[in-house]
Amino acid sequence: MTETIAIERIREDHIESFHEALDTVSRERKYLTFLEAPPLEATRAFVQDMIKGGHPQVVAMVDGKVVGWCDIRRNARETHAHCGALGMGIIPGYRDKGLGRRLITAALDLARGSGLHRVELHVHADNPRAIALYEKVGFVREGVARDAVKIDGRFIDAIQMAVIFG
Repeated sequence: MTETIAIERIREDHIESFHEALDTVSRERKYLTFLEAPPLEATRAFVQDMIKGGHPQVVAMVDGKVVGWCDIRRNARETHAHCGALGMGIIPGYRDKGLGRRLITAALDLARGSGLHRVELHVHADNPRAIALYEKVGFVREGVARDAVKIDGRFIDAIQMAVIFG
């Protein structure tokens, strides 16, 4: 039997499960700049601010549990308010099933609808699966920040990518 994975806008009742998913991916120590999730209350404040501000944030839900997310935070400065920064993650066991594309497409649709013109991200250069996904949905490489990330004594380049809505 195939699980049904629903993509939904994040709600307050998703916060604890989102925090668990964020912590799970963070502790893998290879995809995110977090090595563990921030404290639950900090995560709660972040999500509540995302909801209040109308920032695009979607979650992938299986049986009431968050298994992935994609969020785009609009830049607060007026001169950059047309830009948003994307973050996303999927817990192990739910990767390589097209879920990343579903999440990012839903978030980008919301971003476009909210008037954003540009969405940017940084991806670890040693994550070819994520880079390929971003390119498939229209992101273009804009540059490389050499040795931008250091995890467990190992430096990793970060690739800056962006998509501009026409």
